[in-house]
Amino acid sequence: MIRVVIRVLLPAHLRALARINGEVKLEIEGEVTQRSILDSLEARYPMLRGTIRDHVTQQRRPFVRFFACELDLSHESPDAPLPEAVVTAAEPFLIVGAVAGGASQPSADSNSTLS
Repeated sequence: MIRVVIRVLLPAHLRALARINGEVKLEIEGEVTQRSILDSLEARYPMLRGTIRDHVTQQRRPFVRFFACELDLSHESPDAPLPEAVVTAAEPFLIVGAVAGGASQPSADSNSTLS
């Protein structure tokens, strides 16, 4: 089997949980896929199990996204091969915590004053 070293960037809260500074370099044996990256990441950092994907279903958590080479790979098959730039470590595999919510826009009535 071929082994490669790939680069992974995690969101700040997961880096803090795993006590990681900067990016992670993971050795992957075989085909480089989302599944092989997450399997390797969770084996090396067991405290991350269940934070990126569900313990039972292995499905990606709803507020986690995967990116590589400026592409959102979040809805791709976990067994699909990743871009060559990730395999060669030219580009990192990014695990991103999605942001939801935000400030609501004031309505036209909220700026009026009562007389």
